[in-house]
Amino acid sequence: MQKGIIKLKNSPSIVSFAAIGGLKEGEGPLGPQFDSIDQSNRFGENTWEKSEAQMQKIALSTALSKKEYAAHDIDALFAGDLMNQCTSSAYGLLSFDVPFFGLYGACSTAIEGTILASLLLDTGHFSRTAVVSSSHYYASERQFRYPIEYGGQRAPTAQWTVTGSGAFILENSGRGVKVTEVMPGRSIDKGITDINNMGAAMAPAAIDTLTRYFANSDKNPDDFDLIATGDLGYEGYKIVKDFMRDYGFDSQTKYNDCGLMIFDRDTQDVHAGGSGCGCSATVLAAHILPEIQRGNLNHVLILGTGALMSPESILQGESIPGIAHLIHLERE
Repeated sequence: MQKGIIKLKNSPSIVSFAAIGGLKEGEGPLGPQFDSIDQSNRFGENTWEKSEAQMQKIALSTALSKKEYAAHDIDALFAGDLMNQCTSSAYGLLSFDVPFFGLYGACSTAIEGTILASLLLDTGHFSRTAVVSSSHYYASERQFRYPIEYGGQRAPTAQWTVTGSGAFILENSGRGVKVTEVMPGRSIDKGITDINNMGAAMAPAAIDTLTRYFANSDKNPDDFDLIATGDLGYEGYKIVKDFMRDYGFDSQTKYNDCGLMIFDRDTQDVHAGGSGCGCSATVLAAHILPEIQRGNLNHVLILGTGALMSPESILQGESIPGIAHLIHLERE
């Protein structure tokens, strides 16, 4: 280990993946690349929370079906969402009857799950694992801010929670996109208290992880075809880009953010961009991994960023810690 960077000896592979989205995601620039879009955002259910649970079930079922796998072929399942106690994951994946690890890393959950799954595959404890993450705009707004029916005004720095779920099947010896390095993030709190500017709250964690990675590895931004943060949106993206340049790492031509990739800010009313556990998960499954498979990308750094607040901590005036977990993906 190089000061937090874990090089995986056997380089587990992401062998299958699926992206499921809602109406707004389908209208975005990546919409045609999703496996399935539900125009109603309900996925056949009568509450938004049940809709999100069903979305996870569809995502995992789709990823499994692409390899003709059944649930019993999976050794363990790592999943999480934004709802209290990860209820969307617990209820949505209940029928799979697989050993279950419920995770909460806020919007970094998909990458956090990929790190944990990859480590356990690399050591040989598991042979095949699954990672699932999701968010739902209507459910998360009700929990963290106001119900949609309230009609509250959104600040210019606010982001639009993605209605989407990404699912990934990883194997310790399969053919697919390789996970070659992982770097767990550190909680960073710079005193941001504005729940409508989560990009600013998460950006310091992304900067911390990126600077530590490049300072302690033999790589620089030019070694990568893409460096993508999870969902900082426009505000956080600008902060990371400016600070990384000041630190001597000019990644402007390689750097993008999943919150900017999933929506078109010029034509869709998303203010600062996308966010939520489903943001980086669906961008990774719908766009980045297929681009690696096609040979258009060979080396990718993706950082899952998350704002580690709760409704209670915000109401009590606490600031918002951020986290940024990193994985290095390579074309086989």
